[in-house]
Amino acid sequence: MKDLLGIDSEFLKECKIVDWAYTEELRPKTYEYYLEWVAKDLHGPLKYLSDERKDKRKSLDEVYPGATGALVFLFDYRPAKNLLNSTDPTNKIAAYTLGFEGQDYHLWIREKLESIAKNLELTDYGVSLDVHPVLERDLAFRSGLGWFGKNSMIINREFGSYFLIGSLILKEKLSLNTKPIEPDHCGTCTRCIDACPTDAIIAQTRTIDSAKCISTFTIELFKDAPAPAGYPTESNEVFGCDICQEVCPWVKKSLGQEEMESNWLIEFFNRPQSEIYEEVSALSNKKFKEKFKHTSMERLGKRGLLKNLKKV
Repeated sequence: MKDLLGIDSEFLKECKIVDWAYTEELRPKTYEYYLEWVAKDLHGPLKYLSDERKDKRKSLDEVYPGATGALVFLFDYRPAKNLLNSTDPTNKIAAYTLGFEGQDYHLWIREKLESIAKNLELTDYGVSLDVHPVLERDLAFRSGLGWFGKNSMIINREFGSYFLIGSLILKEKLSLNTKPIEPDHCGTCTRCIDACPTDAIIAQTRTIDSAKCISTFTIELFKDAPAPAGYPTESNEVFGCDICQEVCPWVKKSLGQEEMESNWLIEFFNRPQSEIYEEVSALSNKKFKEKFKHTSMERLGKRGLLKNLKKV
């Protein structure tokens, strides 16, 4: 197997990887806090966090028997946020929806992880994304890639939090150095907490009340449902939410000038909400899937997107 450090840096750049680390710690450092969070029903409608997969999250080898460690990668979507900031679309969508060539990031990142595994000549490994029963933010934390911000996001001193986490779960140990745990750098700052219009951030535990979170409402609820109290109709959040990241000093500091090319989704949402609602309403479910195929919105479905548009 090749040494990871021998991979061409241009290849990693093409994969939009801005940082990576190696860890042999299989057990999450925050697992007990996670159990307490679920016990208080703060996962809300996200039932996949409290079902039988809950126990699997206590260790990587529960998910990938024989696991010895992981390579953890940060996939950058800051250029997509720069593009959104410069275009300021009428209706707001989370930057990650654009950041991976407009594709659903699960598909895009899995492909890149498998390319890395092939480059490293790995033959027995697992791929971990946020759809797997792995506490992926804890995995990044114990790998030394950042700290838990007060909004529960992993924040990296150089790259902020506009990234997604993808990992290769290994079944053999590597001769790689590990990084120390990153200390907290939030200090007394409460900007993310103060900015959240629905009061979804629980400051004391750096967790989220999922039932109050705008991202839960706009991404995870596929049918008609009442918006959380405080839902900001004036900012037209129609898919996801970046509010708590937008105000973070570490995230602002990480943003540069690099933008990605424009994306049809920006044009689609950069017009009056009534026009979008009318167009989506006229689509059959089949046509909706065809139009949004391989984008993050395909999973939400026609009914879910109409629900979001009605609330803005």
